[in-house]
Amino acid sequence: MVLLQPRLTFLQCYDRFAQWRSDLGLPNPGSVENLQKEVKVFLPATHLSNYIFDGARADLTKNLSMNPMFQVTHSFALGSQSLPSSYNLGAIFANEKVFLQGGVDHDGNVNVRLNQGWTTSHVTKVQAQLSQSAGRNMVQLEHDYQGQDFNLNLKALNPSPTDFTGIYVGSYLQSLTKNFALGVETVFQRPSPDMFDATTSYLAKYTSTDKNWIATAQAQPGVLQATYWQKLSEKVEVAADLQVIEAPSQRDAVATLGAKYDLRLATFRAQLDSTGKVSALLEQRFTPAFAFLVAGEIDHFKNAAKVGVGVMIESSSLTPEEMGMPPQP
Repeated sequence: MVLLQPRLTFLQCYDRFAQWRSDLGLPNPGSVENLQKEVKVFLPATHLSNYIFDGARADLTKNLSMNPMFQVTHSFALGSQSLPSSYNLGAIFANEKVFLQGGVDHDGNVNVRLNQGWTTSHVTKVQAQLSQSAGRNMVQLEHDYQGQDFNLNLKALNPSPTDFTGIYVGSYLQSLTKNFALGVETVFQRPSPDMFDATTSYLAKYTSTDKNWIATAQAQPGVLQATYWQKLSEKVEVAADLQVIEAPSQRDAVATLGAKYDLRLATFRAQLDSTGKVSALLEQRFTPAFAFLVAGEIDHFKNAAKVGVGVMIESSSLTPEEMGMPPQP
């Protein structure tokens, strides 16, 4: 009975602490990977280089099922100044708990991505890349846990169960108030059994009460990155990104400003950065199943430019009722 008393006291204290945290009503801050998602995903203006292309491209998508979702995509690219012509066949399967995406290109390179949701809080992710080129094969294992007011994520890139070589990443993000969250991320690299390196980053995120603007910061030894995103109206969003590198061998800073404007059937994105690059991307939808893309980039410092055009076509063998649309009279 005497030995059980400290244990009962600890459990009682833990229950009180858990109840106190629950009464605060703090929101889940999201994952560290999505710390800057409003800038990088929902508003890819400040990272428009990931979307800019030159030459011509076409994406042809066929929807075969809606529930579960199953679609196949054929992607073509040609005429680029820097990349060879390519073809990619992709497929997506998804239901309430599973998301599976795969693709293979004309060289035989295979990409696979699997997300398995065990519960609303636990998600396991697997990514793999198989290539005929040496050094380009990759496997990443990841598990994500979303608590009521925190997020915990663990990753392993090319892990070896025999000598434990590979890259291991652990991150934790905790809401301190309804608007402010702090976190930490540690990257442990072990390229060989007798070599290892560890780097820790510190993270901060502030979200306005109306969620119309978000500011983030990420700092690690020698590197600082800060972002700001704001929704000015239902159609206009702006963002800013600042990256500062202070190292013995390199001192550099890059600032980027971007904007996104949604028209009735079109989306226009533009960005300007301190390296002299001006980029723009227009996506014009003539019908829900057909979109036309125009992309351009000018590098004033290098006196270079590139322009690209593309189309996205979607078709479906499903009836309007199967797609959830009201039947036509």
